[in-house]
Amino acid sequence: MATSYATVTWDQLHRDARLLAERLMERGPFRGIVAITRGGLIPAAIIGRELDCRLIESISVVSYDQGAGGGQEGEENRGRPRVVKPPTAAGDGEGFLIIDDLVDSGVTAQLVRSLLPKAYFACLYAKPSGRPATDLFVVEVPQETWILFPWDTAPLFVPPLARKGAEAG
Repeated sequence: MATSYATVTWDQLHRDARLLAERLMERGPFRGIVAITRGGLIPAAIIGRELDCRLIESISVVSYDQGAGGGQEGEENRGRPRVVKPPTAAGDGEGFLIIDDLVDSGVTAQLVRSLLPKAYFACLYAKPSGRPATDLFVVEVPQETWILFPWDTAPLFVPPLARKGAEAG
């Protein structure tokens, strides 16, 4: 299956996080938020602001080989997930909201849910394989789509078309 790419801008990420927060309003209030690092940190900050929730905990899960250049959870070099920083303040998750940017294969989400069985799991984007692991998401994306988040990309200068033609000559 061919991989396609979808770029998420800062503006789009912010809009999607606010939309998720709006949908979460009717499911709260929440005592706190657990952000799955690293991708869930920025959405958790936005959602925490919108829900007026100041207790933000984090959990760090490594589910792929960092040495191979990182990547999304569903990448070929995925291994057994392991928690490198537990969400101590969240207990069993009662009253807590788990936030991530993306649920891909669902491996990370399943591990986090096993540690916080009473928490509510929400993310911005979900792929079909990971959908069953989340309670709420904003946008479903095809499994073969690689999402380029704003923190994964950098603005690049592109010369004007008129200059590009002059350089060729």
